[in-house]
Amino acid sequence: MLQIRPRLAAVAAGVLLVSGCAGLGASDDRPSSTDPSAGSGSSSPATSSSPADPGASEPTEEVDPDTPTSWGPTVGELEDARELVSTWTSEQLAGGVIVGRFHGTDPQEPARMVRELHLAGVSVTGDNVVDRAQVLAMTGAVARAAAADGRDFPPVVGVDQEGGYVSHLRGIATEFPHFQSAGLAVQADARLGRRVTRAAAETTGLELRSLGFTWVFAPVADVTIGAADPTIGARSPSTDPSVAAQAVGAAVKGYDDAGIVSTVKHFPGHGTATADSHDTLPVVDSSLAEIEAHDLPPFAAAVRHAAPAVMLSHLDLTAIAPGVPASMAPEVYDLLRDDLGFEGVTITDSLGMGAVGGRPTPALQALEAGADLLLMPVDTATTHRIVVEALQSGDISRERVEEAAARVVAVQEWQARVAARRPVPADVVERAQAASANLESAAY
Repeated sequence: MLQIRPRLAAVAAGVLLVSGCAGLGASDDRPSSTDPSAGSGSSSPATSSSPADPGASEPTEEVDPDTPTSWGPTVGELEDARELVSTWTSEQLAGGVIVGRFHGTDPQEPARMVRELHLAGVSVTGDNVVDRAQVLAMTGAVARAAAADGRDFPPVVGVDQEGGYVSHLRGIATEFPHFQSAGLAVQADARLGRRVTRAAAETTGLELRSLGFTWVFAPVADVTIGAADPTIGARSPSTDPSVAAQAVGAAVKGYDDAGIVSTVKHFPGHGTATADSHDTLPVVDSSLAEIEAHDLPPFAAAVRHAAPAVMLSHLDLTAIAPGVPASMAPEVYDLLRDDLGFEGVTITDSLGMGAVGGRPTPALQALEAGADLLLMPVDTATTHRIVVEALQSGDISRERVEEAAARVVAVQEWQARVAARRPVPADVVERAQAASANLESAAY
């Protein structure tokens, strides 16, 4: 485990200064639905003491099951999820940690995969979509397949819809500017910038929900280095870690408000990589101190703002886990969980990318390292079989996979609960269009 907590405490303190003490403004300062500090009396821990007992040194403390976790679901939802997955077969458990890829535009194909392989869900790309009616048919079929598989919580139906050129629903959902616009807006006027960024994320999330999605693979928390960065570029909010932290924190709160699971990416930061992980495994030679100062502040802000999920990058971080993709390195998961305090769902970047191509069992390596969800393996059915066989042989512990699957179930329970409390407004498209225009105006 990395012993870097003292320096990360300073990072966290800096993030609190720029995104907390500075205030989010009157219109964006209300607590997020997942903010642990947002609860009323019903969500506070309940403490009860037994009668005085000479042999008892401490009173018994009971936690109210309605108490929110630091990442969204309640304590009770997480406990229920743990109990549920403990009853699953190896086939169900293996499926519960995979977000599959599929080919073509037939709505029944992803539905079949979810039903037969018990998948947590699927990721939708631009190659899978035709028009609004087809998207609705597809997401509806996936939801029905999960219900037919005996689940009373929604499946993961995710999409890359960052704004700018990484928008897989182009022509179907409202177009937003690159996330760089959020950083520019914050830099121009921090209070207004956070407000329009939160509104953009909220309306994006609501519009995605209207199309049947439950996850969005955004926001990008990478701090770019500019022209030498071939992969992230304008997808990044800023070259300034403190500006990026404010934009990311506001976006997470907006997605939470919308009742959609956001995915902060690509931990611990892809903005300094000078090669494209879609093609090869980039080597990042930044020192640990440089990573802490340059890359971690936006992720620390996301954790503080109750981010439900974080995506791990495919990077060779020579100062942390040389020669191993970050998504498959236990040391990187330790950095996220033990040092930044993240307790939510960890998901790999796509396992079909060139950075991890050629590795014999990337899915198992990622699960063993600490991943909770395996995103888009090259062959979903084969990956499912490999995980099933590893569970049955003991090559991977059932405890590790149950831990992962329980987090996924719990966050889906949270998504369903918040979505039920926040119906999609009839004029969601008009609201999204206005939010997009406001973000662009604030940036330029």
